[in-house]
Amino acid sequence: MIMRSLTDPEENYTTELRIEMLLEEEVRMERKLGRGAGILLPISSLPSPYGIGTLGKAAYQFIDCLKKAGQRYWQVLPVGPTSYGDSPYQSFSAFAGNPYFIDLDGLVKDELLKQEEIDSVSWYTTEEYIEYDLLYEHRFPLLRKAYGRWKKGKRNGFKKFKKENTFWLEDYALFMACKEKFGQKEWLSWEEDIRFRKPKALKAYRKELEDQIGFWEFVQFRFYKEWNKLKKYANGKGIEIIGDIPIYVALDSADVWVNPKLFQLDEDCRPVEVAGCPPDAFSEDGQKWGNPLYNWNEMELDGFDWWKRRIQASANLYNVIRIDHFIGITRYFCIPADKTGKEGHFAYGPGGTFTAAINSVLGDAKIIAEDLGVDYPAVEQLLKREGYPGMKVLLFAFDGGSENKYLPHNAESNYVYYLGTHDNDTAKGYLETLDEEHLEYIRAYVSAATNDEIVRQMIKTVYLSVADTVVIQMQDILEKDNSARMNLPSTLGMNWKWRMKQGEFDAGKIAQLKKLVSLSGRERKE
Repeated sequence: MIMRSLTDPEENYTTELRIEMLLEEEVRMERKLGRGAGILLPISSLPSPYGIGTLGKAAYQFIDCLKKAGQRYWQVLPVGPTSYGDSPYQSFSAFAGNPYFIDLDGLVKDELLKQEEIDSVSWYTTEEYIEYDLLYEHRFPLLRKAYGRWKKGKRNGFKKFKKENTFWLEDYALFMACKEKFGQKEWLSWEEDIRFRKPKALKAYRKELEDQIGFWEFVQFRFYKEWNKLKKYANGKGIEIIGDIPIYVALDSADVWVNPKLFQLDEDCRPVEVAGCPPDAFSEDGQKWGNPLYNWNEMELDGFDWWKRRIQASANLYNVIRIDHFIGITRYFCIPADKTGKEGHFAYGPGGTFTAAINSVLGDAKIIAEDLGVDYPAVEQLLKREGYPGMKVLLFAFDGGSENKYLPHNAESNYVYYLGTHDNDTAKGYLETLDEEHLEYIRAYVSAATNDEIVRQMIKTVYLSVADTVVIQMQDILEKDNSARMNLPSTLGMNWKWRMKQGEFDAGKIAQLKKLVSLSGRERKE
């Protein structure tokens, strides 16, 4: 028998490899979300007398309701300032907060506004939908009044906030001030000197627009002050906030204006190719989102510094970061700026080098990878390596028979299971489009005796799945029909408008969820 020495190089290598694998598995386990449940409700959809949900009283009340319902997570949509179309996925900045979410009652409490000034405004004609034209017309004049009073008084905490956010705040404030000066035109239509950020122009515009810049800095200071207070309250109640960040940024954003080399732009700073997705059963020409594509080679030169700053900022805002269209990290669709999706092609992203960079700045935050869509092995491999949970959606499960990957019996534990997301019809609206054969199949699968029971039984089915985490959008908890749909992709007009009415999430609904949490072993650990 051959005795192997304790110092045998081969044995040492095997031991080291085993230790490395154990450490990697430990890291992957740390990146999993705990078994629990949550609700998807955008800040904008909270009840409010002022036309849109805010970071005020209703947000705190909702957190209390989440606790009573045994929930662990509150998922929101992106919270950045929105542009044309009001989509939270098209923002003027990847770092700034939405001015509409600032609590007007809080400004009254701090003597920056008077109640009669707020009450003199007609904020909506119907409680259930946001009217963005009224918001745009009335909200900013009030915020400017608040700014005028604030700048004459004490600015406790502002210097610290400005210092901590220098890398984006000053450029964002200048960007917004310039947009005002140029009649809200996109930055590609500004005067050439400031469009190309010539040093002389930057200095001149900062001097000319000093007060306007100060206003936009005040707005961000106020947003972050309120957000941090709300997050602290939520975490103190055992509620973690899941935030959503779009993989791409808007062309008309401070991010692209300040960092043109990080995007695929020509010498005139116009996109060469833009983001989208190829033609499919739902879109003959594909979807052309119009976002500029990243210059991944350029980003890799400095170790993805912009992305690391973005993830750091998101990790401060949220406990969990959902990265929308995560598939684009490994493979993304490119459409020539002057063509349709039919002329598009795929290109490869940075994959593991990117995730290594963002992992280095995550801290205690965790990531959800939105991996919905066509199967792509490289994405599956990357998620398994990193331990990020992917997503499953029950509304996608009822085509293709028992092999459908979205059916609960085909799911795995390291996933976040949704009934539907903001891009789907509501469950009730979806069911109203189906024929009797499909309805019969769904009734049988979720054990619903009648059509009226299907939505509630769908929610129960999601809860009883093996997925570590489940998230149900509020419209489905309230059993809303198509009129409460949040977004119909590739359309403008009726999206991002639905709001929950005061009292709709009542004791009965809370008790139903609490019972499901107990039944499915999803109790929040104190």
